[in-house]
Amino acid sequence: MLFYVDLTRSSIRFPMILADKNGKPVYPYQQFMLNVEMDTTLSVAQQREWLTYTIQEMKKDYPPFEVTDPEGRVVQRIYYTNSAIVGRLRYMPFIEILIVAAFILVGYVAFSTIRRNEESNIWVGMAKEAAHQLGTPLSSMLAWLEILRMEKNDANRVDETSREMERDVERLNVIANRFAKIGSQPKLETVVVADVVEHVCSYFETRLPNLGRKVTIKRELDGSLKAAISVELFEWVIENLIKNAVEAIERKDGVISLTMRRRPKGTGVLVVVSDNGKGMTRQVASRIFQPGYTTKKRGWGLGLSLSRRIIEDYHGGRLTVRETQVGAGTTFWVELP
Repeated sequence: MLFYVDLTRSSIRFPMILADKNGKPVYPYQQFMLNVEMDTTLSVAQQREWLTYTIQEMKKDYPPFEVTDPEGRVVQRIYYTNSAIVGRLRYMPFIEILIVAAFILVGYVAFSTIRRNEESNIWVGMAKEAAHQLGTPLSSMLAWLEILRMEKNDANRVDETSREMERDVERLNVIANRFAKIGSQPKLETVVVADVVEHVCSYFETRLPNLGRKVTIKRELDGSLKAAISVELFEWVIENLIKNAVEAIERKDGVISLTMRRRPKGTGVLVVVSDNGKGMTRQVASRIFQPGYTTKKRGWGLGLSLSRRIIEDYHGGRLTVRETQVGAGTTFWVELP
């Protein structure tokens, strides 16, 4: 019997108290309880009172085991409850919920802060992009005004300059319309893409000297290719690509090439814009379309991200970096369906 008792005792890890049939603890108390931490410095009466209270608490968790004699009469009761660690584990779901709620709260606050910062950056970026867009026609108009003052007695020169100034004024109106169309679905019209590209190239050719760059714009355009585009927004994309190419060229014999052909896969138009500028590393090329990313000392990094959105979201096409190499230049592909 002692062997079985010892075997049973060693397998029990939860508190147990042996009481009589009336639920009173059996004396000596230390011998008739397991895994119960009781202050042994208390008097016998205090120990009995404490065990009686503990038994009442155990009854709330589980009904006691009843020990009966051969006639079925209850002679003793065994009270038990969960171990201390199980009791603490009861609170784990609540603690986990609190931790998860805290993570959600911190995540929400962080996300809200990031979103507010992004919105603020986008507004500032749009303002700087507007200033960047307005810079070319305004600087050109200042140059034309200076030419007018210098050539005021030459009627032919004055007439030619006034036409160029008129083109700059028209461009300012185009820029205003572009920003008005951001955020709304533009109306697409089927046009000859070569005419749109040529219009942008011819505008920049006469103004590159005013931008302080010696760059040649070469183009091989196919007048038979048409696509459904928003002319003003598509011109914006080509302008951004040309401006980026101009700013990337640091050599004296800078060349920007624009070629057109049919898309390699499926129907549509492919416009290839390449330059012999300083090129990019793979790391830079993988991030240039991210809003706010820029390698320039000036600028806000919205030009290419806006261009990609115009091509992909508004036209259903693709804008990608096809090739780039440090010191050799970069090639962009603009694919239109």
